[in-house]
Amino acid sequence: MSFDFETKISAKLINEKTVVINPKMQNILTERGFGESEKDFLILNSFETLYLLYNDKLELKKVNKTIAFDELIQKYIQKNDDILTRFLLYRDLRTKGYVVKDGFGFGSDFRVYERGNYGLKDAKFIIFAFNEGTQQKLGKLYKNIEQITKMGKEPIIAVIERRGEIIYYKINKMNFLENKPELEMRDFNFN
Repeated sequence: MSFDFETKISAKLINEKTVVINPKMQNILTERGFGESEKDFLILNSFETLYLLYNDKLELKKVNKTIAFDELIQKYIQKNDDILTRFLLYRDLRTKGYVVKDGFGFGSDFRVYERGNYGLKDAKFIIFAFNEGTQQKLGKLYKNIEQITKMGKEPIIAVIERRGEIIYYKINKMNFLENKPELEMRDFNFN
């Protein structure tokens, strides 16, 4: 995502939360799909904070000390080893022009809005992120995907490779045949 604002956003790290206090800066971020309003403040998620720091659009301070990207990501990794995966995925989607929000259950990682539809329509895509080589139980994923498709959302699986590249798989429908002793190859249709 190219940034269409020149102003560097000022924020404070308070109780492990990134807080934007200035109303003008809150509006700049809110219009672009960043953060969640909480009383008179705008709170940024960890991956939003990292993204803005990475792109040099955020000045983050704790008391009077400026916090750099490298310092913050190390701090986050100590508490949540999935943060790097989430940041890489968030950065990739934002760079492609999507507005990305935290997932809303069903084991999802992110809600993604179609380009140009943020604030006008609900999120169209629900992203499930997996690191390359990790094992997942299909039964639970199947149930989650079934619920999401009933809600009119499109489930996407994002696989983050070891080199940091991301491959997206759009999920349509999964059908599993019951495992029977008499199951034969002719029961499968590979067309």
